[in-house]
Amino acid sequence: MKQILLVIILLSFNVVTAQNEKEKVKNTIDSFFESFHNQDSVTMKKNVSEKVIIQSIGENQIGGTVVNETSFSDFLKSISSIPKDISFKEELLDYQISIDGSMANVWTPYKFYFNDSLSHCGVNSFQLVKINGKWQIIYIIDTRRKEKCE
Repeated sequence: MKQILLVIILLSFNVVTAQNEKEKVKNTIDSFFESFHNQDSVTMKKNVSEKVIIQSIGENQIGGTVVNETSFSDFLKSISSIPKDISFKEELLDYQISIDGSMANVWTPYKFYFNDSLSHCGVNSFQLVKINGKWQIIYIIDTRRKEKCE
């Protein structure tokens, strides 16, 4: 009986630990977007690794799929250059978080609003790594579309 109780306790501990890590990963994503919406490049930098990669999947003029890459410094410049009288918000609709040791993947469908009007929607995929006890975003790729955003 004691062995069964010990196994149940150990399994419960593993579930709680996994949920804690998922919450920490989610907090990293939330902090990134909070600083994004506030145009706070200092805080945004705290959530990413020095060598973060940012890519976007879209279509070219003839409907072919293209992958565009943006440096993080160019991304920060574009965010900070948005005039304060223009509103923008990326609304994350869900978080699907998978973790294996020091690596995490987060899949977040989203809708992007520009001046309170729906601009586009898609999915973000984040890769994170846990370094020195802190989750950092190392890779972001997203899709963008104007149709089927319901």
